[in-house]
Parts: sequence; C-alpha cells; structure tokens
Amino acid sequence: MKAKVFFLTAVAAVTLLSCGPTESDNAAALVAQIEQLYADGKYQTVLDSITSLRQRYPKEVEARRRVLPIWQDASLRIAQADIARTDSALQATIAEMEAAKTIRERNFIGIRRDSLQVRYDVLVGTVRVIHRRQQEK
Repeated sequence: MKAKVFFLTAVAAVTLLSCGPTESDNAAALVAQIEQLYADGKYQTVLDSITSLRQRYPKEVEARRRVLPIWQDASLRIAQADIARTDSALQATIAEMEAAKTIRERNFIGIRRDSLQVRYDVLVGTVRVIHRRQQEK
C-alpha cells in the first residue's frame, strides 16, 4: 500500500513539474522581448538583455544565434550615435582652442582635444569591426 501511494505521489509530482515552462520556452520569451526592445529603439537595454540571456541560458544556442545580429546592430547604432556626439564635441574643442588667447589655455584645451580624438578613433575602429563581422555572414 505504501509503495502504491509513493508511486502515485511521484507520478503526480513529475506531472506537475513537467507542465512548467522549459528553459527553451523562457529563452524564447526573452528573445521576443529583446526583439521588441530593438524595435522600440532601446539599444542599451537590448544589449543588457542579450547579456542576461547569455548568462541565464548558456545552452540555448539557437536563441543566442537569433539575437547575434540584433546585438551587432544595436552595438553599431550606439557606436554611431556616440561618434556623432564625440565629433561635435571635438569640433567645438578645436574651435575653442583656436580662440584661446594664452598658451596655458591652449595646452589644457589641447589635452581635451587629444582625448576626444582618441575616443573618436576608437569608436570609428569599433564601427569598422562591426561592419566587417556583419559582412562575414
């Protein structure tokens, strides 16, 4: 009798546990959420969500494969927006440097200009790498 009760309890437990969403279902729901965020233009949130997907569901290769182009596009758009902001700041700094009257002012503005120039160059390099990886497909 005890064996029969134990068996029925085990069958009921397995049945209840098997009805829940699987990791694949959870990953698919997160992918759908990522696609919606991308469509809404929330690129930084998209990157954060994809990182979360990679950490929570490392074995869901198909889901990760589906979001790879989204990751590349979101990274590209963020980098391009950052390039535009950096270029504007760089142009303003160059104009400010030309208007500076003392050597001291020019030196301090020159440091800022050099920093912005390095940032600009790195961002342009990042965009080139993303374009190259997108063409590999």
